[in-house]
Amino acid sequence: MQISIIIPAYNEENAIYGVLKSVGNLKIPGEILVIDDGSRDNTYVNALGAAREVPGIKIIRHEVNRGYGASIKTGMRNALGDIIVICDADGTYPIADIPKLVDYVKNQDYDMAVGARSMQTVPLMRRPAKWLLNKLANYLVDYKIPDLNSGLRAFRKDIALKYFSLLPSGFSLTTTLTLALISNNHRVKFIAIAYNKRTGSSKIRPVRDTLNFLQLIIRMIVYFNPLKVFLPMSLFLFLAGGLILGFHLFTSGNLGETEVITLNTAFIILIFGFLADLISRKA
Repeated sequence: MQISIIIPAYNEENAIYGVLKSVGNLKIPGEILVIDDGSRDNTYVNALGAAREVPGIKIIRHEVNRGYGASIKTGMRNALGDIIVICDADGTYPIADIPKLVDYVKNQDYDMAVGARSMQTVPLMRRPAKWLLNKLANYLVDYKIPDLNSGLRAFRKDIALKYFSLLPSGFSLTTTLTLALISNNHRVKFIAIAYNKRTGSSKIRPVRDTLNFLQLIIRMIVYFNPLKVFLPMSLFLFLAGGLILGFHLFTSGNLGETEVITLNTAFIILIFGFLADLISRKA
């Protein structure tokens, strides 16, 4: 099986050459696709320098910055391999672990193998948000996910293409792919990896990207397992409506508008949940 290693790069002039040399030293049969996502520094020039020394490197350029996910999708469209590996260009991920991830997909019948970072590698300020997002994702998919959005993974191209239309253009592509495969009972293996200090500055926007990840997780589960979202909302409103109803009957003996609206809303949400679940199972 041929391997396509996709490396999205945006303003990574200080790290791209070393990353490509390290990947080339693995001598994995296949190709290395560098997607230069509209870099404004010497990323392209340095990638060309590595390409002159490492066989199998192809460089594709976006004229403007289109996003991390868009770069990976460009790589997937152009990849010739049956197995795709994605790896960041900032030097944070251990290149030496790529063959191990490939082996799980190629020889051990997994659909995706993910390099899982420990929480200790996450900057202190981002840990609470990451912990909350992981807990929410674990609840919604009934699966313990060690690392929701790792940028080092190997997966079967034909499996990933089934969800290609769902994959966003931003950083949340990896989160989407993880949730999609787990929600549809594909075999996913998580392998603990080290995580190095990045070269250059991070492109992550903590508040904005955290909110985007939260929105994405809920949207994906509404798509794949809607009762996980609609049922708790409905039960909460039924409980609230029942408590308000009991209070009003006990204090005044009258039925108020608040409990009627609350209970009706709970019933409508429950119906929508069952309809969404029916549609998702037929899709």
